[in-house]
Amino acid sequence: MSIFSRFLLNDDEKKISNFISDKFFYKPKKIKLFIQALTHKSKTFNSDKQSNERLEFLGDAILDAIVADFLCREFPNSDEGQLTRIKSKIVNRKSLSSIGIDMKIRAVLDYDNSRSINLASLEGNALEAIIGAIYLDGGYNQVKKSIVKIIISRYGDFADVLKEEIDFKSKLHIWCQRKRYALEYKVISEKIISGSWDYSIEAYINNKPYGQGRGPNKKVAEQIASKETIELLGGF
Repeated sequence: MSIFSRFLLNDDEKKISNFISDKFFYKPKKIKLFIQALTHKSKTFNSDKQSNERLEFLGDAILDAIVADFLCREFPNSDEGQLTRIKSKIVNRKSLSSIGIDMKIRAVLDYDNSRSINLASLEGNALEAIIGAIYLDGGYNQVKKSIVKIIISRYGDFADVLKEEIDFKSKLHIWCQRKRYALEYKVISEKIISGSWDYSIEAYINNKPYGQGRGPNKKVAEQIASKETIELLGGF
């Protein structure tokens, strides 16, 4: 948006433009996109206004793609299951709603407060709609910058997130403690293959064998055995 065109905005449009610039680090070009992104369907009855639902749909897909791209680059050795679980921690409804509330999106959101509306999800949905609007207005690289700054950066050290996610042995140990089950790891074999150690370990719960794991040391093999055991137990 040029300096000249900013003078053509009315007060409400200026408020929205400034909000997007301050909170999303992006200067809108087509302000109508962002007006739509901030228009809840409760304000579209008997009017010519368009709700933000289509932009929310687009923003959800864009957010998913950019976070997935980021995680694949950040964790090149993690499998699809681990990446999916980490992604779900970042883009789940509760997380997005919390971010939307922190950003005070409701202050610029156009909705009918006389109707019965789920306010908990209101700002999270609008957040996704704004992401969709930024994508249409500025393209992939611009919306990626916004997502990294307002969403991904909130999670700090992703190594900690990954560690929390893949520590299957601790998860299994805690689960067994709660159930008062005995957990034991037994070495099936240990040998040297091509000059490197190769361990095979099996996890036992109450003396019953479950998952098996192989690795260059006992710690890695136990993690893999724990992961397989958790999967055999249906996950938790």
